[in-house]
Amino acid sequence: MLSSSRARFGSRAATQSLTSLVRRRGGRRSLHLAPPFLLDDYIPRYQLLSEVEASKKRSRAYAHLSNCNLCPRLCGVNRFETTGMCLIGDNVKVNVIAPHFGEEPCIQGHNGSGSVFFSGCNLRCTFCQNHDIAHQRNGFDLTPEELAQWYIKLQEVGHVHNINLITPEHVVPQVALSILAARDMGLKLPIVYNTSAFDSLASLELMDGLVDIYLPDFKVWSKATSQRLLKAEDYASTAMESIRAMHAQVGDLCFTPDGVAKKGLLVRHLVMPGKEAEGVEIMKFLAEKVSRDTFVNIMEQYRPDAHVGKPKRRTKKGGDEQGDQEEVRYADINRAVTKEEISVVRKAAEAAGLWRFCDPPRHDGFAI
Repeated sequence: MLSSSRARFGSRAATQSLTSLVRRRGGRRSLHLAPPFLLDDYIPRYQLLSEVEASKKRSRAYAHLSNCNLCPRLCGVNRFETTGMCLIGDNVKVNVIAPHFGEEPCIQGHNGSGSVFFSGCNLRCTFCQNHDIAHQRNGFDLTPEELAQWYIKLQEVGHVHNINLITPEHVVPQVALSILAARDMGLKLPIVYNTSAFDSLASLELMDGLVDIYLPDFKVWSKATSQRLLKAEDYASTAMESIRAMHAQVGDLCFTPDGVAKKGLLVRHLVMPGKEAEGVEIMKFLAEKVSRDTFVNIMEQYRPDAHVGKPKRRTKKGGDEQGDQEEVRYADINRAVTKEEISVVRKAAEAAGLWRFCDPPRHDGFAI
């Protein structure tokens, strides 16, 4: 793993003093901005790549496009000629590029996160809140070089804190090429890889050295739920493998003194109606198999969307003249989550030893 930061520790006495502040009574830690999670300065990882390493990544990116195996679907298509499950060819299709203020406070900061919303996806979540982007080819086509120019615009005009690549799993080769091109154009911002966690190890290997912050959303735990709601039975096993690989690359989430995250892993989990038991297992996995210092955002903003709650029609038996009977699709998740369901997941996370959460600040200052 490339080292691209200098932790500000000071003298040994000062370090011990600061570290002691990280613990409350009973040994419970309370501060995010304390050693070893505080950075004095940060250089993006892609800035540290040699020209030889960059050239190798370019070659691998083009090779993967010609025989696509960079997501768990393993379509194997030549994306210069056709498309696979994601519906995207050799160029990316982008829906929105703009400073975004809907992310975690440590990601969006004061100036916003330079978000790039890619069209297409390698999952088919029945409840997708961006289904008009993820399930359709809406947007405009960009080459990797054109995408790199947009990164520079976000940096120079938007003054954003980072480049936030949203749903990039299916366009990893193009993203890798765009980052390398932007580096040559003068990009100096950290790269955020904002993913569903349905990534292959091959794609994460290609992104190693290019990504500073991994932001996976670990959705569900069981095979049955994965197949029914995401249309990918192997989702949970893939997500576990991917998140561990992400952490191995960038470690735990670290900040500069302004409270903006610069490197590391931040894991999201969207609590879903009736699925709190799966959230409990996800929290245990993060604590036991990744790191108890994992920064976690337990999200409560689930709402029925996409296919959830849409009517489905079934004909009554016996040819009843009343006609068709209307039923609702995915009725079990056709509601908002309850406070109790959210509390179950949060308590499980704390019981497992997790302590770094994306909570609203208890003061008038910036949420760090």
